[in-house]
Amino acid sequence: MESSVQTNATESHSNADQQNKPKLSWDEIIEKSLSNFGWLDFLQAVLVAISMFFDAQQSFISIYTDNYPKWHCTDTTTNSSCSSSSDICKLPRSSWSWDTHPSNTIISNWNLECASTFITGLPQSSFFIGCLLGSFFLAALADSSLGRKNMLIFSCVSMSITSMLIIFSTNVWIYSALKFLIGFWRSSIGTCVLVLLTEKVSAEWRFRVGIVEYFTFTMGYMSLPGFAYINRNSSWKSLYLWSSIPAIIYSVIAYFFVTESPRWLVMQGREKEILKMLKRVSSEETADDHSVSLASRLPKPPTKEKFSFFQLYSSVGELFHKRWAVIRMIAVMILGIGVGMVYFGMPLAVGNLGFNIYLAVVFSASMEFPSCVATYFLENYKRRPSILAFSILSGICCLMCAVFEHRVPAAKVVLAMVAFFGGCTAYNVFLIYIIELFPTCVRNTTTSLVRQAIVFGCIFCPFLISAGRKNNIFSYGVFGVVIMLSNITLLYLPETIGIVLCDTMEQQEKKEIALSDALNHHEIEGNVSL
Repeated sequence: MESSVQTNATESHSNADQQNKPKLSWDEIIEKSLSNFGWLDFLQAVLVAISMFFDAQQSFISIYTDNYPKWHCTDTTTNSSCSSSSDICKLPRSSWSWDTHPSNTIISNWNLECASTFITGLPQSSFFIGCLLGSFFLAALADSSLGRKNMLIFSCVSMSITSMLIIFSTNVWIYSALKFLIGFWRSSIGTCVLVLLTEKVSAEWRFRVGIVEYFTFTMGYMSLPGFAYINRNSSWKSLYLWSSIPAIIYSVIAYFFVTESPRWLVMQGREKEILKMLKRVSSEETADDHSVSLASRLPKPPTKEKFSFFQLYSSVGELFHKRWAVIRMIAVMILGIGVGMVYFGMPLAVGNLGFNIYLAVVFSASMEFPSCVATYFLENYKRRPSILAFSILSGICCLMCAVFEHRVPAAKVVLAMVAFFGGCTAYNVFLIYIIELFPTCVRNTTTSLVRQAIVFGCIFCPFLISAGRKNNIFSYGVFGVVIMLSNITLLYLPETIGIVLCDTMEQQEKKEIALSDALNHHEIEGNVSL
């Protein structure tokens, strides 16, 4: 009897202690539950990031499918005017022939060798215009109703199906329209992958898992020369099939095995799903009494509003309701134009290097690996100085590449590779920086808007590259000036190294005010001690 009374007293005391414990905020709960990063978490990150492999293929596939192929004279005895330096448009069609199969690229397939720069550049520009509009219409859906996972899978499947349909194109106009749709659907893939990866880990692992995305994107980019070389004597259509069918298979696998972002579930008020995902909460949370459920200390998730059309884009209104968010958004979009123009423009300009088109892409893509390594070691360095340093390196090399074009041909290739390396590293750090600048409620929207700015700059790249065939000032020169000038906006952006991700705009404001006050207090103490 006595032992029974003692047991009841102990239980009552334990329950009282549990009730007296302060309830944790969702930020604290998620950070603690995701602090242990294991092999299953790594496999989740890899599975999510694989979609970037197919995204890279669609982004750069035009290097081969839209390439201007080489040609040779077929009969120099009867037509002595034909030579390798001749204008192909002024020669009889019977006096020359393509080096590869006529259907190898769209140029030879549809006889576009004498078409205007506008016509030959239209497909890739249509792709970037599709990316621009797709980011605008699809971005907010991942923040509101669909979520990160569903938006990622929907985009990947839609992109792949359209990529399969493009093989039925009969002219450059239909081809450009379908390229527009491919760009439209793939526009949210990169955003969803980055947001999903970083929201499913704690601040300690955020920077490292972000590198997984860059690595898979690089592998997709590097796979293109291999696929193109295998199909060098086949139609351009085979490249689209090689890239689209595996992407559809991946989407099915991802649908069943990829998990949703716990931070997004919190914002949607889906409590049961949240608790199910937070099984790996640190043992110290229940060290006093393992029999007490963690749920007793969880705050109630935000109430989910009734679904409406305007709710789909509520994150956009929430973003532009705050003055500081608008200023920050404009600053990062301008910065994105400069960094993105080099990151996407340099690979598309490899044809201007005068190298073998297969080796040129391999050399360009190989720069992404040291860039990923550099990004990894920049984890503990401040974001703003890192972006600034590599942007300036890239800009200077771009300008020197244009200057040394005729004087030192070999230097042009080396400088182009270094410029791309600097642009890659600045781009990698920049994407992580965006994630840290905005809270969960608008994170996918802001990331997509920044990517819109990046794509906006890329729309002009095909025309700049075309003009750069005659004078590199119009391509490499413009790239260098734009990326360096865009870094001026860093003056209007705060430092975010080590910051814990916030869920609401109010939390973001309070946390940054506290950090600013702490920094000012530290500086005052330093001045007093001096």
